[in-house]
Amino acid sequence: MLTRIPSMSANSASPPGERDLRIAVAEHPEAAHAHAALASFLCATGRVDDALAHLDHEMGRRPAKVWPLSIKAGILSAERRAAEAIELHRTLVAMAPDVPLLWANFASDLAAVGDVGDAATAFWKTVDLAPGFGPAWLGLANLPIGPFDEADIAAMEAGLTVAGDPYHKIQLLFALGRAHGARAAFDKSFEKFSEANTLRGALAPHDGAGLAAFVEAHRAARPSSFAATAAASPQADNAIFIVGMPRSGSTLVEQILASHPDVEGAGELFALPEVAASIGAFASPEAFVRRLETLTHAEAAQLGADYLGRAKRYRRTDRSYFTDKMPANWRFVALIRRILPGARIIDVRRDPLACCFSAYATYFNRHTDFPNTLEELGRYHRHYLEMMQMVQGLAPGSLHRLDHARLVANAEEEIRTLLGFLQLPFSPSCLRPEENSRAIYTPSAQQVRRPIQHEKDRSHAYRRWLGPLEAALDAGK
Repeated sequence: MLTRIPSMSANSASPPGERDLRIAVAEHPEAAHAHAALASFLCATGRVDDALAHLDHEMGRRPAKVWPLSIKAGILSAERRAAEAIELHRTLVAMAPDVPLLWANFASDLAAVGDVGDAATAFWKTVDLAPGFGPAWLGLANLPIGPFDEADIAAMEAGLTVAGDPYHKIQLLFALGRAHGARAAFDKSFEKFSEANTLRGALAPHDGAGLAAFVEAHRAARPSSFAATAAASPQADNAIFIVGMPRSGSTLVEQILASHPDVEGAGELFALPEVAASIGAFASPEAFVRRLETLTHAEAAQLGADYLGRAKRYRRTDRSYFTDKMPANWRFVALIRRILPGARIIDVRRDPLACCFSAYATYFNRHTDFPNTLEELGRYHRHYLEMMQMVQGLAPGSLHRLDHARLVANAEEEIRTLLGFLQLPFSPSCLRPEENSRAIYTPSAQQVRRPIQHEKDRSHAYRRWLGPLEAALDAGK
C-alpha cells in the first residue's frame, strides 16, 4: 500500500518552523492543538524522543488533562510502538470513558499485538458509543471472533445513516461486505464491496494513467537503470524488500522472516517512496528514470544512506537484517538496485484473480493510491508483472519469486530456498511464525498468527461478478 507523497509548489506558503511552534505553545499553554503541532513537527524531523519528552513534561504539569496522554499515545501508535501505547490507552479510556475515538485507538493497538479478546471488547465499546464509527466495525470484521449476526448487520446498516465521515462510511461498507459474505449472502456482499469502492473512488481516485506512464518510462530506460552501483552504503545488504500485490501473502512472508533470529520485521515503511519523491518520482516518470540513469556512485550511496536512516527510525532490535514490507515498492525496484545493490528483493505471488478480488474487498486509506474498480485492478496487476519481468530480464538473480500456494503447501522446502537466497542459515523458528508475538499492523495481522495453512479463496463465490477483472487480467496475456 503506497501513499502518494505530495510535493509543495513554489508558491506554497512555508510551514511554521520549530521556533514559531514553540512560541505558539508558550503563548497558548493550554491549547492542545499547539502542543500537537509541535509534537508533529518534531516527529516529522526525526526527533520522536524530543516530542515524547515534551509531552511527558506536559503530563507532569497537567495530570488531570486527557490531551497530553492522548497525543503521546498517538505518537507511539504512529511509530509502531503499540505495546508501549497500550497502558496509556488504558489510562485514557478510564479518564474519558465516553470518547469513542479513545476506545478505537485502544482497540487498534490491542489488535496489533494480538490481544483479540480485549481488542474486540474495546471495538464493541466504540460502536456502542458511536454506531457510525466505521473503523471500529471494520476492526471487528478483521478479528477472528466469528461471524456477525443479524442484529450486528442491522446495527451496521443503521450506522451508515449516521456516519458523518465518508471514510467511516466506506469502512462500514467493507465490514458489511465481509459480514454478508460470511453468511453466504454473496449478492449482498458484493453489492457492499462495490458501494465501498465506488465511494472511495470518488474521494481518492486512482491515477492509472500515471502508473502506466511510470512503468512505460522504465521500459524505455537504458538497461543500466537496473544495474547496481559500485559504491553503495556498506549497510545496504541489511535490507530485505518484500514486494508484490496487496493480499498476496506478503505479511505471512514477513512474519516467517521476522521469526528468524537474524531478521527484524519492520513492517510497511514509507522510507523508499520518500527517497523516490526526493528525486522526482511523483513529478515526472521520464525525469525520474533519467535521474536514475545519471546517478553518480556518490549520489547513489547518499540516497541509500538516506533510506537506511529513515528505516532505522522504526527498528527496535539489533538484529543484522530487517524487512521492508511495502507491497507497492515494486514500482521502485530500479531505485533499489541503484542505491542499495546489496539489498534482497522478494516478489510474492498469488493467484491473480484471488489476489485482486481480495484487494477489492480490502479497505485502503485515503492517502493510498490504489485501484477502486475491477478493471483498474486488472491493469494494476499487469503493470506490476511488467515491472517484475523487466527486473528479471535486466538484472537476473536480483530478486526471488515466492509463490504463496507453494509456500503453504510445502512450507519447509520453500522457506529453506528463501533463506538460501537471503544467504541466511535455516532456523526451525521460521516454520512456526504463529509463535512470534511482534506487533502487526496490516489487515492480515490475525491470519498470520495461525500456523502456516491454506486460506480459503473467496473469489470463487463471487465469480459471476468478476468478468471485468478477468478480462483486464487476460488482456496482458
